[in-house]
Amino acid sequence: MNGKHPPAIDTTEAGFSAEVDRFAANPALFPVLQQAARHMIELYDHFPRIARLVAAQQKWLLTQAAYALHLQRDPTDPLSGITAARLLEVIAATGLSSRNTATAFLAELRAYKLVRDVAGSTSKRSRPLEPTETSHEAMTLWFRGQMRSLDLIDRSNRVAQLEANPDIFRHAQPLAAKRLIADPAWREPPLSISCFVWTEYGGLILDDFVSRIANAEPEDGRHWVENLRFSELSSHYSLSRTHVRRLFARAEAQGWLGWQDRNGSRNRIWATASFVDDYKRWQSIKFCALERAYKEAVLLTGPDVF
Repeated sequence: MNGKHPPAIDTTEAGFSAEVDRFAANPALFPVLQQAARHMIELYDHFPRIARLVAAQQKWLLTQAAYALHLQRDPTDPLSGITAARLLEVIAATGLSSRNTATAFLAELRAYKLVRDVAGSTSKRSRPLEPTETSHEAMTLWFRGQMRSLDLIDRSNRVAQLEANPDIFRHAQPLAAKRLIADPAWREPPLSISCFVWTEYGGLILDDFVSRIANAEPEDGRHWVENLRFSELSSHYSLSRTHVRRLFARAEAQGWLGWQDRNGSRNRIWATASFVDDYKRWQSIKFCALERAYKEAVLLTGPDVF
């Protein structure tokens, strides 16, 4: 990626699917996914309220949609940016959530002081909102972490270029959000993954679980985690043990994970190779969408970064 001109972007869906397949098959991917999972845990420790809020897939998607609306706001148009009406337009096109869910979500953001009224707005038709500084910081750190993961895969320099040109982020986040929200393969992950991420706070537990896997390559069809205890997960993420236990019970019931010597002194948990493969391909969809958005943002902002 050090040539004079950026490579052409294959904008077809077939091209994107092939790109995802190649990304998922990269042997360097899983350690990077574990690093990314650890980064998400660090973000939780720094922004626990935000992390808990977006740790379910539906709210993660709504958050990305809302932030994209903010970045696309036209200061001369009082009805642009984050409004209930604009967010409802997004979800109506995808069936992402119900009207009541989206409205309640914005109320939750306001209650947690993650968004606020746009200063000086005189609109009587809507109440335009904007992210608070905490929300800005969390989203920019998340995006930077995703770029760092991509850099680790191909030894490129996206993070450095992002820091040199913040406009890349402002263009790329809405592009990536639009693609991911519209993509049913990202919106509705395989059942092995959705049993976690379509549950309140399940994304936190899934990140923690993946970060603890000891063997990147399966042994006899299994990946192993040692010393994972519900009490520690419950304490770290301020969740009830019952909720944590229920998340794992669902996956165990489907045969995607289980325990060896559950009652013994060593609490070893395993996940099937298919579970990890599902996770790798699902995450690859996100990374490929972000990579496309990054490339398009570079073309829009102009610097020769490739």
